[in-house]
Amino acid sequence: MTFNKKQSSDLEEVETNSDFEQMLQESFEKKEKRLTVGEKIKAEVLSVGKENIIVSTGTRFDGMVPTNVLTDETGKCKVKSGDVIDLYVTQIRSGIVHLTPGGGTQSLADDISQAFEQSRPVQGKVEAVNKGGFDVLIHGKIAFCPISQMDTKRIEKPEEYVGKRFEFKVTKYEESGRNVVVSRRTFLEENQGVVLEGFKNQRSVGDKLNGTVTRIESFGAFIEIAPGIEGLAHVSELSWKRVSSPSDLLKVGDAVSATIIRIDNEGSRLKISLSLKDASNDPWLNLPSEIQTGRVVSGKVTRLMDFGAFVELKPGLEGLIPLSAMSSTKRINKADEVVKVGEEVAVMIKDLNPQSKRISLSIKDALNEAASASESEDIKQYAAKVAAQEASNSMGALGAKIQAALEKKKK
Repeated sequence: MTFNKKQSSDLEEVETNSDFEQMLQESFEKKEKRLTVGEKIKAEVLSVGKENIIVSTGTRFDGMVPTNVLTDETGKCKVKSGDVIDLYVTQIRSGIVHLTPGGGTQSLADDISQAFEQSRPVQGKVEAVNKGGFDVLIHGKIAFCPISQMDTKRIEKPEEYVGKRFEFKVTKYEESGRNVVVSRRTFLEENQGVVLEGFKNQRSVGDKLNGTVTRIESFGAFIEIAPGIEGLAHVSELSWKRVSSPSDLLKVGDAVSATIIRIDNEGSRLKISLSLKDASNDPWLNLPSEIQTGRVVSGKVTRLMDFGAFVELKPGLEGLIPLSAMSSTKRINKADEVVKVGEEVAVMIKDLNPQSKRISLSIKDALNEAASASESEDIKQYAAKVAAQEASNSMGALGAKIQAALEKKKK
């Protein structure tokens, strides 16, 4: 029996479709291979990364092995893409198979257990943020770190810790390693004790050092002046000029210079007070030439008080206008009857005391000075006018005398 070309083609299509349907049916009937914790498998290395090695597990899920457990003494990875290696399943979580090269689950459990018993640190990578804390991968196992135990400072953005590697202390080990709790804060505080002791031996009040702003509060700024060591610069110590809010002057991450003004021991902790203004030039040590008693200068009103108003003459140089020095024509009961915050005013410097860093100012005397100057100018202009008229009229005498007096005064 023979087939023409069209019949032969149709027959091949039927056979192909039949084979495909059979293969599809077999794939549905075939049970998916499932892995169990502790199982030993052969896995092919797919890629080698800085943190993890990705392998094929023979299932629809790829596996992950910490790179550092497959490196030699020099830090070089011992495997490459295409290698087939023996691995043990340590954990299956969220579609990821975690594996380790030696000893299986029990050896990992023993290692973490020994770290717990010996109170020695272990290294882990923060995998994710979960309710109340973080998932931390340690030797292929996921441990839990409460959010309060991730750092010694308050955590504002937990996601910033994900993907980073830290040292931890194992604080709880139960159920043969199925319930492991770790703390980075404990590790930091133990090491901070050593750092603090060294800091106390090397630093003293008056030392100037560099630091980084780590936190800003309404009362001041916290500055890290050594790894894990912070000091507080009170708002009054941030600048020689008046600062209403620390955030007006600083932001987190700013590099600053500071002077240690106090160190208080509080058990295992140090309370360190800092000053940013002491690390900068004191404006009182080099007063501008115009800042002197009797001079009329302008300044900006910075604060209104029951007893008067403060005026900034130069950055870091403030003076006080008492209520009694605000007007010569009426009694002033409140400073806001005459000035308001932010207003530029003319004042006379009545008293200047660099030792006590105080300046007494007067609006009243500045106005009187201006009035006297204005009257003097009016008299000069009138006398000049009379002299000019008399000179033009050849009247001589009085005009000549006044003109001569004015010329003499000019000289």
